[in-house]
Amino acid sequence: MAGFPSHPAAVSAAWLTAALRHHGLHADASVVDVQWEPIGTGQVGDSARFHLTFDHEQGGPATVAGKFPAEDAASRGTAGAFGLYAKEVGFYRDLAPHLDVRVPKVLGAELAEDGIEFVLIFEDLGPARGGNQLESCTLADAREGLRQAAGLHAPSWNNPALIDTPWLKPKDGHIDQVKALYGNAQTVFRERYGDLLEPEFMAICEELSEGRDAWFGIDHGTKCLIHGDFRLDNMLFDIHGGAEPIAVLDWQTVAVGNAMTDIGYFMGTGIGDVMRRQHEAELLDLYCAEMTERGVALSRDAIWDEYVVGALHGVSTAVFSAAYVERTPRGDANFLSMARGGCALALQHGSLSKLKG
Repeated sequence: MAGFPSHPAAVSAAWLTAALRHHGLHADASVVDVQWEPIGTGQVGDSARFHLTFDHEQGGPATVAGKFPAEDAASRGTAGAFGLYAKEVGFYRDLAPHLDVRVPKVLGAELAEDGIEFVLIFEDLGPARGGNQLESCTLADAREGLRQAAGLHAPSWNNPALIDTPWLKPKDGHIDQVKALYGNAQTVFRERYGDLLEPEFMAICEELSEGRDAWFGIDHGTKCLIHGDFRLDNMLFDIHGGAEPIAVLDWQTVAVGNAMTDIGYFMGTGIGDVMRRQHEAELLDLYCAEMTERGVALSRDAIWDEYVVGALHGVSTAVFSAAYVERTPRGDANFLSMARGGCALALQHGSLSKLKG
């Protein structure tokens, strides 16, 4: 579709009508009025819910959801530099149909050549219960999250049709750029949270920064698609009023990597340290069983070392994101929560020693 809105206020009835028809929906109905409201807590992209009025009663969905570039200049700049918006549009266009993970159905997906201006229109999954990084979750929610992880990892496990998708390949110099920026990120993180984060956890952050050459660009061997930010804020539970248990959102960090990056991240920074310590073995066994059922035989012993190292992804993400996206009070609380959970796992299980070993 030529020309598209990249802010919720720019979405018109005419454009939405064309978008729905372009995707084979509601060919006999037209949207005649659009009202919108902000939703979500994302800092890299802005989301909205649109309330639609059609020209007849059976016209189409009463609401749809949309995602747009962040209004904050720093967040937009970071997203553009690392291709985050292009990745999310590419995920929904090229990858999602081949996976077993539940994501919202796309009703419109457009991206400008600059890789910054974009729009995604989705089915509205509400009423639903948003995952909350700061409140942990129930054991049932954690189980559903790991089932979704298996639905992402297993179909793409060493599958060249998916992991060799051209736009997934990192740009030349990408890893070196991250390494160069990370020292400054740790400085910002230390100055901002040094009086708030436990000293033993800040020591983990400092040591990871010092060892960033070993961490960034690490090659784990077996490859699959990974979400890259697999935590509660990027999940909806009890979607469509409880008709389905979960959906996974926010795919701007999709990449090719080791599955344990997602699992270590989810267990460390996602569900909270109390939940993780109480149910770590059970949840890892569940993930392995789900993968085995999908044709990728795994066991807890086989994945353990990579899982423990993968937890460092949560630490580095918290540090890097704190420095290079819009600062908000909830963001501060979120990054501290992520760092605490990831560092606690790393400290308990010796993640840095395994990385160096």
